[in-house]
Amino acid sequence: MHKKILQIAAILGALAIALGAFGAHGLKKIVPPETVATFQTGVQYQVYHVLALLATGILYQQFSNKLIKWAACCFVTGIILFSGSLYVLTALKATETVGLNGFGILTPFGGLFFIAGWLLLFAGLRKKTN
Repeated sequence: MHKKILQIAAILGALAIALGAFGAHGLKKIVPPETVATFQTGVQYQVYHVLALLATGILYQQFSNKLIKWAACCFVTGIILFSGSLYVLTALKATETVGLNGFGILTPFGGLFFIAGWLLLFAGLRKKTN
């Protein structure tokens, strides 16, 4: 399982860097600065939680229990909901699409998954094994 967690982290890390580069160079030409800032927040939190996911994958090898596994799932879900919703909102702004701004409601849920991931990681590290 730890190898799968590390592989997912590697893919999400590469995606974060690619999106960050796009945000730093191409996005500034098509959306206002506050939208670029929103996008950059998504990238920033994705990078933070990719690092958390890498640590979780490494720690899972030594502390293999369900709580560590659930922490990894929460980090991935948080990236999808938090960062993903910010990316979608940016795309909607860039394409001037109206009426789909409800995606913003997903952002705080992603944040809750991040918090849950950190708490599960803590609990999983306190637990010995399965």
